[in-house]
Amino acid sequence: MSQKIFSVSCPSNLALTLLRVRWCDTFFSRLRGFTFRKTLALDEGLVLVESRETRVDSAIHMLFVWSDLAVFWLDADFRVVDKALAKSWRPFYAPKRPAQYTLEIFPSRLEDFQIGDPVSFTHE
Repeated sequence: MSQKIFSVSCPSNLALTLLRVRWCDTFFSRLRGFTFRKTLALDEGLVLVESRETRVDSAIHMLFVWSDLAVFWLDADFRVVDKALAKSWRPFYAPKRPAQYTLEIFPSRLEDFQIGDPVSFTHE
Protein backbone atom coordinates (compact mmCIF):
# COMPACT_ATOMS: atom_id res chain seq x y z
CA MET A 1 0.00 0.00 0.00
CA SER A 2 1.40 3.41 -0.94
CA GLN A 3 1.83 6.09 1.67
CA LYS A 4 -0.35 9.18 1.57
CA ILE A 5 2.06 12.14 1.50
CA PHE A 6 0.84 15.73 1.64
CA SER A 7 2.44 19.17 1.47
CA VAL A 8 1.30 21.59 4.15
CA SER A 9 0.60 25.31 3.72
CA CYS A 10 -0.88 28.09 5.80
CA PRO A 11 -2.30 31.22 4.13
CA SER A 12 -1.54 33.30 7.23
CA ASN A 13 2.13 32.21 7.22
CA LEU A 14 3.53 32.70 3.72
CA ALA A 15 7.07 32.23 5.07
CA LEU A 16 6.30 28.61 6.01
CA THR A 17 9.11 26.41 4.73
CA LEU A 18 8.57 23.05 3.05
CA LEU A 19 6.69 20.59 5.21
CA ARG A 20 5.69 17.12 4.02
CA VAL A 21 3.48 14.95 6.18
CA ARG A 22 2.24 11.37 6.13
CA TRP A 23 -1.54 10.98 6.46
CA CYS A 24 -2.31 8.44 9.23
CA ASP A 25 -5.97 7.46 8.95
CA THR A 26 -5.88 3.87 10.18
CA PHE A 27 -5.80 2.69 13.78
CA PHE A 28 -2.35 1.12 13.42
CA SER A 29 -0.77 4.10 11.63
CA ARG A 30 -2.07 6.44 14.37
CA LEU A 31 -0.92 4.06 17.10
CA ARG A 32 2.56 3.78 15.57
CA GLY A 33 2.98 7.52 14.96
CA PHE A 34 6.58 8.47 15.75
CA THR A 35 7.11 5.74 18.36
CA PHE A 36 10.53 4.07 18.21
CA ARG A 37 11.81 6.69 15.69
CA LYS A 38 15.30 7.91 16.64
CA THR A 39 15.36 10.93 14.30
CA LEU A 40 12.96 13.36 12.71
CA ALA A 41 13.77 15.68 9.79
CA LEU A 42 12.87 19.38 9.93
CA ASP A 43 10.55 19.01 6.92
CA GLU A 44 8.63 15.86 7.89
CA GLY A 45 5.62 15.15 10.02
CA LEU A 46 2.45 13.17 10.56
CA VAL A 47 -1.25 13.96 10.50
CA LEU A 48 -3.26 11.67 12.77
CA VAL A 49 -6.81 11.55 11.41
CA GLU A 50 -9.85 10.81 13.56
CA SER A 51 -13.38 10.16 12.29
CA ARG A 52 -14.85 13.11 14.22
CA GLU A 53 -13.92 16.05 16.42
CA THR A 54 -13.15 14.92 19.96
CA ARG A 55 -10.79 15.76 22.80
CA VAL A 56 -10.35 12.17 23.98
CA ASP A 57 -9.64 10.43 20.64
CA SER A 58 -7.30 13.20 19.48
CA ALA A 59 -5.18 12.96 22.64
CA ILE A 60 -1.65 11.63 22.10
CA HIS A 61 0.98 9.84 24.15
CA MET A 62 4.74 10.32 23.90
CA LEU A 63 5.80 6.96 25.33
CA PHE A 64 8.64 5.46 23.27
CA VAL A 65 8.88 8.69 21.24
CA TRP A 66 12.55 9.63 21.39
CA SER A 67 12.31 13.35 20.57
CA ASP A 68 10.05 16.25 21.44
CA LEU A 69 7.38 17.26 18.90
CA ALA A 70 5.48 20.40 17.98
CA VAL A 71 1.84 19.28 18.03
CA PHE A 72 -1.10 21.14 16.51
CA TRP A 73 -4.71 20.05 16.85
CA LEU A 74 -7.05 21.00 13.99
CA ASP A 75 -10.83 20.97 13.83
CA ALA A 76 -12.90 19.48 10.99
CA ASP A 77 -12.37 22.69 8.99
CA PHE A 78 -8.55 22.35 9.29
CA ARG A 79 -8.24 25.31 11.64
CA VAL A 80 -5.75 25.17 14.55
CA VAL A 81 -7.64 24.86 17.85
CA ASP A 82 -4.66 24.14 20.14
CA LYS A 83 -0.92 23.53 20.10
CA ALA A 84 1.76 22.20 22.45
CA LEU A 85 5.41 21.30 22.67
CA ALA A 86 5.05 17.61 23.48
CA LYS A 87 7.99 16.30 25.48
CA SER A 88 9.31 12.81 24.85
CA TRP A 89 8.23 10.05 27.21
CA ARG A 90 5.27 12.01 28.65
CA PRO A 91 2.14 9.88 28.99
CA PHE A 92 -0.58 12.22 27.77
CA TYR A 93 -1.38 15.39 25.81
CA ALA A 94 -4.93 16.43 24.90
CA PRO A 95 -6.25 19.51 23.12
CA LYS A 96 -8.20 22.15 25.01
CA ARG A 97 -10.92 22.02 22.33
CA PRO A 98 -12.22 19.08 20.26
CA ALA A 99 -10.04 18.24 17.25
CA GLN A 100 -10.24 15.84 14.32
CA TYR A 101 -6.66 16.12 13.04
CA THR A 102 -3.37 16.13 14.95
CA LEU A 103 -0.31 17.51 13.16
CA GLU A 104 3.03 16.37 14.65
CA ILE A 105 6.21 18.03 13.38
CA PHE A 106 9.78 18.97 14.35
CA PRO A 107 9.79 20.77 17.74
CA SER A 108 11.46 24.00 16.55
CA ARG A 109 8.48 24.57 14.24
CA LEU A 110 6.07 25.29 17.12
CA GLU A 111 5.66 28.90 15.95
CA ASP A 112 4.87 27.92 12.33
CA PHE A 113 1.14 27.86 13.16
CA GLN A 114 -0.94 29.85 15.62
CA ILE A 115 -4.33 29.05 17.15
CA GLY A 116 -6.99 30.05 14.63
CA ASP A 117 -4.74 29.57 11.57
CA PRO A 118 -6.23 27.67 8.61
CA VAL A 119 -4.03 24.81 7.40
CA SER A 120 -4.11 23.30 3.89
CA PHE A 121 -2.97 19.85 2.79
CA THR A 122 -2.15 19.12 -0.86
CA HIS A 123 -1.72 15.51 -1.97
CA GLU A 124 1.62 14.90 -3.71
